[in-house]
Amino acid sequence: MGRIQLHSSRILLLWGTAVLLLLTAVSACRTGASTPDPIAAVPTISAPTATAVSPIAADLPTAEISTTAPEASTAAYPAMPTLEPTAYPAPATAVPAASPTTDAYPAPGGNQETYLPVIGKGEQATSTAQPPTAAPSPTSVPTVDFAAVKADLQAQGQDLAYAKIGFHVSVGGNTEGLDEWMRQLDAAGVPFFLKSADNAEPIYVAQELMRQSGVPHTLVYRKVAGGNHVSVPNYDLPPEEAARQHWQLHTEAFPPELDPSLVWMETMNEVDKNRSEWLAQFALTTAQLALQDGRKWAAFGWSSGEPEPEDWESPAMLEFLRLAGEHPDQLAIAVHEYSYDVNDIGDGYPYKIGRFLEIFRVADKYGIPRPTILITEWGWTYEEVPEPAQALIDIDWAARLYAPYPQVKGAAIWYLGPTHTNLADLTQRLIQPVLNYSLTHYFAVPQPPDKAALDPKQFPPP
Repeated sequence: MGRIQLHSSRILLLWGTAVLLLLTAVSACRTGASTPDPIAAVPTISAPTATAVSPIAADLPTAEISTTAPEASTAAYPAMPTLEPTAYPAPATAVPAASPTTDAYPAPGGNQETYLPVIGKGEQATSTAQPPTAAPSPTSVPTVDFAAVKADLQAQGQDLAYAKIGFHVSVGGNTEGLDEWMRQLDAAGVPFFLKSADNAEPIYVAQELMRQSGVPHTLVYRKVAGGNHVSVPNYDLPPEEAARQHWQLHTEAFPPELDPSLVWMETMNEVDKNRSEWLAQFALTTAQLALQDGRKWAAFGWSSGEPEPEDWESPAMLEFLRLAGEHPDQLAIAVHEYSYDVNDIGDGYPYKIGRFLEIFRVADKYGIPRPTILITEWGWTYEEVPEPAQALIDIDWAARLYAPYPQVKGAAIWYLGPTHTNLADLTQRLIQPVLNYSLTHYFAVPQPPDKAALDPKQFPPP
């Protein structure tokens, strides 16, 4: 019985080898077949002219440098409107460049161990982050001379705004090309927006680029792993006590290699809109702790379409808005803006994407400076992004919507991190097109102290 089994095994082995050789030969014959490149579908960018930024695709409008708006029929989206001057404080001072002998930003003090990144619940990687040293790779993208454009615009009584669309990352997923995206934009002097959950490494790289160049990138870090009451506070406690406990948890977990005076802490995610007054009191206490500790903190992390407009006008919420408006460099409001429709980025506009306008409306109504806004999740749905060509049309519209509001620091496309779908791979296809767009597009916007009007009809969706 044993010999029969051995003989049969040898026959099967020989048969399997023959099949494998046959399949290999067939595969070799097919290697000449072409494989579609996902980026190849994205139209190329032509060189910009002296008066306009060339669009990504032929059907995208140009961002014209002009003090007068073109006729409505000449562009798919209206030009930035001429706005009535109103009182508003100047935007925050740009990050100064490091001097040749002294680092502009001292590293966090203390003998703290560096850890990058956090993996899962409590597990830490053993590698140590290294500051960026390599120069960005050469690029064929005809980058705009932003410094010259800015000078020209300011001479005309306007100001320059960049494209503010960035990315959301985490541990794992697909971030191929993200490092080059950061370096190219930094080298061009274009501020970028980057949000990371539990992975300090990309934020650290961006932080060190900012130290060296002085370009004021907006960097956001959020701790996710760690159990209950990490992403939302303990609603069962009084808001003041919950705030103190929540703040201690997040400050103790904040990666020591990150500079809290440069990197925003986002400590909440999609909180309960039905507890808005409790959350306002929670935010007031947390904001005072952040100011006391010299940290940058973003509150709430509201879901797209939340909270209800009237919630911004409760006594505690107005008090928080006033505090945030008075400290725009340290306090911010984090919001998510999704269309929830992969085929229609403007679905429900401005009640989903564009909802930040409601915050500014309330601030203006009560004479409060418009607070800093961080759109820490932006996109279509939690599991889908369109094909790159369509995505860029939608991104172009969003870039135009956010451009005239200097308080909106940027929007992070969801998502390059791991999910149960192939979302990271789909989103990764946007890195190079978004880089190209950001290097070749700019916007003429009101010069402070003027501030942009809030009429959403200025920016009809595509």
